[in-house]
Amino acid sequence: MFDLGWTELLVIGVVALIVVGPKDLPVLFRNVGRWVGKAKGMAREFSTAMNDAADEAGVNDIAKGLKTASNPVGAAMDGVKDAAREMTSAIDPTKFDADSETGKLAAERAEAAKKIQASTARAAAERKAREAAEALAKADEAEAALNTETETKT
Repeated sequence: MFDLGWTELLVIGVVALIVVGPKDLPVLFRNVGRWVGKAKGMAREFSTAMNDAADEAGVNDIAKGLKTASNPVGAAMDGVKDAAREMTSAIDPTKFDADSETGKLAAERAEAAKKIQASTARAAAERKAREAAEALAKADEAEAALNTETETKT
């Protein structure tokens, strides 16, 4: 809307400095900032109200319909992608028939995932135990060194 460059802003600042004076310039800028903030807030409220009205009127549904009408292949691909995303994010072995091949594969994958989680948890616990043992050993060494140092001083 307004195309102000650095030179225009500099000219406005110099004119404001001359007209208002250096003493009242911060007060002027503060008031201008408040006014701009109020204007942005009103614009934001207006935009939100217009978006809400558009949602209630079903404009988004019409836009989706226009997209489907103008590019049916793209809309179909979007549908396929959404369905694939839903399937991959929500694979549950209990949703499949246990006697079918898909059910058997889903059960095997679920079992393998449980084994992987268990072995990862076991490895993490072993690593933490090993780190704790190393920390205790270092603490014992430091304590022994401190004891020998105090014994040599006495």
